[in-house]
Amino acid sequence: MKKINKVLIANRGVPAVRIMNTCRDKKIKTVAIYSTPDRLAYHVFLADETVHIGEAPPHDSYLNMEKIIKVALEKKCDAIHPGWGFLAENADFAELVEQAGLVWVGPPPEVIRLMGDKIRAKKIAQRANVPTIPGLLNVKTVEDILRWMQEDEVDFPIMIKAASGGGGKGMVRVDTAEELPVALEKAKSEAKKAFGDDTLLVEKYIRSGRHIEVQVCADKYGHVVHLYERECTLQRRNQKILEEAPSPSISDDLRQEICFTAVRLMREIGYHSVGTVEFLLDPKTNKFYFLEVNTRLQVEHGVTELITGLDLVSLMFSIAEGHPLPFEQDDILPNRHAIEVRINAEDPKTFNPSFGTITRLEIPQGPGIRVASGVYEGAEVPPYYDSLIMLVMSAGADRSEAIRVMDRALSRGLRVEGIKTIAPLLLSIIRHPDFIEGKFSTRFIEEHHEELLSMVKEKTADDEVLKIAKYIAEISALGPQDWM
Repeated sequence: MKKINKVLIANRGVPAVRIMNTCRDKKIKTVAIYSTPDRLAYHVFLADETVHIGEAPPHDSYLNMEKIIKVALEKKCDAIHPGWGFLAENADFAELVEQAGLVWVGPPPEVIRLMGDKIRAKKIAQRANVPTIPGLLNVKTVEDILRWMQEDEVDFPIMIKAASGGGGKGMVRVDTAEELPVALEKAKSEAKKAFGDDTLLVEKYIRSGRHIEVQVCADKYGHVVHLYERECTLQRRNQKILEEAPSPSISDDLRQEICFTAVRLMREIGYHSVGTVEFLLDPKTNKFYFLEVNTRLQVEHGVTELITGLDLVSLMFSIAEGHPLPFEQDDILPNRHAIEVRINAEDPKTFNPSFGTITRLEIPQGPGIRVASGVYEGAEVPPYYDSLIMLVMSAGADRSEAIRVMDRALSRGLRVEGIKTIAPLLLSIIRHPDFIEGKFSTRFIEEHHEELLSMVKEKTADDEVLKIAKYIAEISALGPQDWM
């Protein structure tokens, strides 16, 4: 066992701040790295020590593996925690960290490499008797796809995916044969640009699919448990914007089956640390299919923490130090419902990035609310990185109560000025009758787009001016009062 007394956090914004909060609890000193535009970022103020890592482009800063490890050694760190995004699922970086004598707070590099390739991951899942979506691996030409569709009697639509993909990149849905040539080239180009690898696979498209993922936790001694599932169906451009736990889409019997299937797969690949197995549920047949393994801390881990009472970041550090899991499967007893929304700095109507200075910030408070913020009032939101600025979570005794708390958080508690965020769209979603009844799929936003946008009401600084003017007018009309 190796005690971690000091850690370098190879990230920025929300993930860096999230990790630092647990480090304070565990009395672990933190070293933050920052690029030039992030010199006044929130994570920089929270860290015990800070180091300028490079200029704005990620390859010059947050993706500069050799420089990050050099800083960690110079600062006499014991470990590196990658958070999520950037280098979190980079097997080469994990190997370099361990070769430098540092503790990698995450799963083994060989497992990251194995699960980072969707084709190999799918083959391993099949060997472990985990159901997978019907598909064709290592696609080269349009003819390959058409031949597979004919032989396996698969109809359109289909989904072309990058073998090294993630985060919705390199994924293209195809509805007709005429679209195939352009779609194939588009997927190949996106995959090459995002991952440096244009290897593709193609799968049957599950209509009205539900995205269910299982949180797994495993130590270095073969002890693997699940922390139940999360529903991550609500997405835009194949990227999640709202998650909840437990899933309203599955029965208790299906919940048990899908969770233990995830445990079986993670045990098969020799996983340790915190990780997630993602599945796609076909609501028509109630069958679920393996999608991928996320070999890192998930953005939406907070909803699992809220329903279980566990600190997943703390568990990651304990496992990395060599401690066994402090609980058995039967000890995990979720007793609440939790919802998380991602507050992205984007236009709620177009999803175009919105960057600039946050001139006013009010953060939701009150019973049942948890916020993970990566910004503060007066902070600059740079255009170079992910648009996530805050996670807002709500919890309640049941789903309806969690929805009510989230409504309060978004409508009364949250106010961001100076930049646009997707908060108004998120409020429209949680107020939509179909969402409240649990009737939604991965195409929910696409199918209800115009209706959701019609419900969006963005507050501006003018609203405050009008409120004050109305108050003054009322007082003027009433005349002097006793309380004045």
